[in-house]
Amino acid sequence: MIKLDLTHALLKENVEDYANKVKVAHDMLHNKTGLGNDYVGWVKWPLEYDKAEFEKIKTVANVVKDKAEVLLVCGIGGSYLGARSALEMIYGLYPQLKTKVIYIGNTFSSTYFKQVEQYIEDKSVVLNVISKSGTTTETAIAFRMLKQIMEKKYGKEECKQRIIATTDACKGTLKELAMKEGYQTFTIPNDIGGRYSVLTPVGLLPLAIAGVNIDEIMQGALDAYHTFNNDDVKTNIAYQYAVARRILDNQGKKAEMLVTYEPHLQMVTEWWKQLFGESEGKEGKGLLPTSCTFSTDLHSLGQFIQEGSSVLFETLLLIDKPMLDGTFPSDEDNLDNMNYLAGKSLDWVNKMAMQGTLLAHEKEGNVPNIILTLEDTSARSFGYMAYFFFIACGVSCYLLDINPFNQPGVEVYKKNMFKLLGKN
Repeated sequence: MIKLDLTHALLKENVEDYANKVKVAHDMLHNKTGLGNDYVGWVKWPLEYDKAEFEKIKTVANVVKDKAEVLLVCGIGGSYLGARSALEMIYGLYPQLKTKVIYIGNTFSSTYFKQVEQYIEDKSVVLNVISKSGTTTETAIAFRMLKQIMEKKYGKEECKQRIIATTDACKGTLKELAMKEGYQTFTIPNDIGGRYSVLTPVGLLPLAIAGVNIDEIMQGALDAYHTFNNDDVKTNIAYQYAVARRILDNQGKKAEMLVTYEPHLQMVTEWWKQLFGESEGKEGKGLLPTSCTFSTDLHSLGQFIQEGSSVLFETLLLIDKPMLDGTFPSDEDNLDNMNYLAGKSLDWVNKMAMQGTLLAHEKEGNVPNIILTLEDTSARSFGYMAYFFFIACGVSCYLLDINPFNQPGVEVYKKNMFKLLGKN
């Protein structure tokens, strides 16, 4: 369901020369012997996920769909990026959903919060608050305010049916609050970190409420698990991608730009940036993950990519079969001189723009390009793609001898912020 093309990557080393290092990294992930091994539960998750809780997700989702005009997903980072990226990839940017999904608790913006509050004032609302600890500041601020708004609107008793907490199984501020208030709860597995959590209730519950077939998502992830449970870099394209990233890093390319030609994949690039940036950016190592949506961003950043500092390479995330397509019409007067495209499909035009850009960037700009082609934007493809990036990210980090699963640098800004906010 994913194809890898390295023929435009301008690699100066042979991927297969990393075979032994890849075998070691694969073994560390699957046998839990590497750095951060307490957080590799995602590796076998497509095979070993909690089937009973999975069925509970579907049951609760069916109830919520009948009750809610709006689902508020209250979380930040991995607690919302995965679900949002999947929903937009699968349904596009303007879906006609029975339950509209709005994301909150991911910013300190007062304007954003008040606009959401105004929007939901006359609508039936269900809230899914997502936090392992319950103390993440952005989420905790939004949740307290939303909880009071909903209790005023519905009363505490009905809020037991309208507030759902996805959190730790046994402990933490949110878990304790949910038990006290009588909220329905779902579990964030102890051995899966936030940026690897989209295939857990963190992502699956909002997606199921929105109407996504989560069986298909998990089937795609399972397909990928079987495909990439293989330590041979000659045949494992996830590991080939990981090695190509390391080679380009060695060649002085310090930024990887994930490029899509589909606007409804922009949130996938945001999810990908957290996955690789938070996993890899440690000890003065790692590639800067950035992104663009072409051809739109060719009119703003195209000049830099073509002729600017030689610091980046592109990874194209292409779609073989678009969600929708159309045909460009003929016009008898042809006043815009566009009849040369009459009868052509819009997707064909998009793909020709991609090929022309690739040629310019590689041949004239000397910008390496890795090409990943996804079959389509279905739920199954999302599950497959998510697991592909998970396993590639884990191996990429182990090739750098760093822990893929911690984020010590994130705590620095929090300490400074808490001091300024007056938190003891």
